[in-house]
Amino acid sequence: MTLVPLVSWITRANVAEGGLLLPSLRWCRRHLGWWPGIVVADMGYLSGPSKQAARAGWQSAVVTKLRADMKLVPLYASATRVECPQGQPLEWWEYEPGSGQQWFRLPATPELCAHCCQATDCPGHFGYAAGTHETLLGLLPLASRVAQRLLRQVRPWIEPAQSFEKNQLGLGQMFFNSLRLTWQMSLWADSAVLLHTMAGLDPPDGSGAAGWLASVSVGVGTAGGKMSREGKCDFTRKSARSPNDFRNTL
Repeated sequence: MTLVPLVSWITRANVAEGGLLLPSLRWCRRHLGWWPGIVVADMGYLSGPSKQAARAGWQSAVVTKLRADMKLVPLYASATRVECPQGQPLEWWEYEPGSGQQWFRLPATPELCAHCCQATDCPGHFGYAAGTHETLLGLLPLASRVAQRLLRQVRPWIEPAQSFEKNQLGLGQMFFNSLRLTWQMSLWADSAVLLHTMAGLDPPDGSGAAGWLASVSVGVGTAGGKMSREGKCDFTRKSARSPNDFRNTL
């Protein structure tokens, strides 16, 4: 599986990544005529208001992990387990757009119901407002099989995909005080990622981009006006982020 950047955002370093969620959805609608129904994101997109806006205005679910210090809502026994008031594990059933409710139901073979004192009066399904907690409930509950599978199988792709830009291209060590320069570096980085992807699609005989790419040492930056394998730049500096620094968010 190969991830290819659709759009890169150039912002000041003090702009939270969560603030790029809705602009990204708008960009997809405008340029592609489509936007994702499910967004798998890192902890930078944990903001409840942004998730609520994506759910209510775009019908897009934003799936992230739960921060360790966040409190659970009553139906959650843990970040991956939902229980009824008597402790019987539940499974996600459906989301009801009209009422904004998330519905959970008993599994096919409940373990505790046969011994529950409220079994005769139990409806067998339980509804909770999606807005109660945008991470645990929202449009796609965190405890659902779908969300957990996405976090296990899709979320781990993000770090390897970003490692090429941050490590091999050296962007993780660069901070720029010029938006124009940052924009140019972003274009170069995205071009390198696309070229890397094209090389992977070439035949294995090395006749295409793969053979050419293997013979080239990709570096970023200049040293004395020439390309440098070390990725060092005279016009960059390593420091703590300040409001005047810019970054490339892929």
